[in-house]
Amino acid sequence: MPRPKAQLKLGAFFNPTGHHVASWRHPQSQADANVNFQHYIELAQTAERGKFDMVFLADNLAMREASMEALSRSAQYISNLEPMTLIAALAAVTSRIGLVCTATTSYYEPYHVARKFATMDHISGGRVGWNLVTSGTFAEAYNFNRDAHFGHAERYDRAREFAEVVVGLWDSWDDDAFVRDKEQGLYFDPAKLHTLNHKGKYFSVKGPLNTPRPPQGHPVIVQAGTSEDGMDISARFAEVIFSAHWSIEACKKYSKEVKSRAAEKFGRDPDHLKVMPGLSCFVAESESEANEKYEFMQSLIHPIVAREILSTILGGADLSKYPFDGPVPDLPMTGGSQSTMQSAIDMARKENLSIRQLAMRMAGARGKSVIKGTPKQIVDHMEQWFVEEAADGFNVMPPYLPGALDDFVNLVIPELQRRGLFRTEYAGRTLREHLGLPRPRSRYEARADHAAE
Repeated sequence: MPRPKAQLKLGAFFNPTGHHVASWRHPQSQADANVNFQHYIELAQTAERGKFDMVFLADNLAMREASMEALSRSAQYISNLEPMTLIAALAAVTSRIGLVCTATTSYYEPYHVARKFATMDHISGGRVGWNLVTSGTFAEAYNFNRDAHFGHAERYDRAREFAEVVVGLWDSWDDDAFVRDKEQGLYFDPAKLHTLNHKGKYFSVKGPLNTPRPPQGHPVIVQAGTSEDGMDISARFAEVIFSAHWSIEACKKYSKEVKSRAAEKFGRDPDHLKVMPGLSCFVAESESEANEKYEFMQSLIHPIVAREILSTILGGADLSKYPFDGPVPDLPMTGGSQSTMQSAIDMARKENLSIRQLAMRMAGARGKSVIKGTPKQIVDHMEQWFVEEAADGFNVMPPYLPGALDDFVNLVIPELQRRGLFRTEYAGRTLREHLGLPRPRSRYEARADHAAE
């Protein structure tokens, strides 16, 4: 039975053509998805029809670096629409589903991020979330006046201060600051405007934000860090965590640890942090048909592309100098995602996989969990993770689009609803309401109440 009075949460994570590395080659994929706004409208509306909590868009501030032979055969992270602009546009063609996108703390400024997400929250009526990331690729540094990327520790140190500034700026105005009294000639109450005056190690930001307080108070903060530094950021700021764990044991351990850290170190309610591992599904009415869908997608992977994807997962290691059918070499940790890299190496060692075998495994969903089967089998998997408290929900990563999203909405969602694991209708209007998260009080309101006690 599911956890009492609880239902799992679902995000719809869209890469333009899908998450499988060969998705753009699928006969039913939208090959020009990277610039096709109508395609995104249809995806968002399909996810909303399925009652998903949110749409999620990732981002990099550079074209992926790899050999041109591999890049020219790829569609992912090559040339995409800027996600904040895209989210704002999707807000106008949806009415209930949450809209989450990425903005890096490495190469944006806190004031920009605070203002843009506050604006999008107003446009959407309180449905926006910020995916807080630190840039993990060297290519991004070269686009922003730098000859080298920030080191791992510095990236996260900056991110902490960055998030503090953004959250502080969102509280610049009290909720009822704008009285707009035409008779008295008073547009806003000066006592309800607050100047941040932040001066820190990395940022100096006076404020106030020249955008009213967002409808949600603070847009929902999403994070994906599973390294020690990343977990600290998540425990302090995140309300949703998109994790990359492949086993129920690993995700259960992670979920318990990050929620305990949130409670013990930062005094947060652990129920206000939702862990949602990535999940890529091949679903069909029969198990054999689901397997056929998977094998067909795998057959479309070019070996050069598979090796390049694995190289990226392994921190940019040059794998061309190793035999493709030889063992995965010992590699040093890099400035990229250390947890994802370690998980891939652990899998290779545990299953004695060659570079080719690991590359083909990783390339399918770029290192996230892949399952295939009937609706019952898919939901059995999801229910186990949910009931055993390894996950509060899932970030669904359709392998190709739009077809795999249609399959999930038409086949998996009804089975989840039949078991009482997922909503049949939206109960609220905002992303916070979908996720069961409270609306944060302004820090100034809280301080005033404390002073009056």
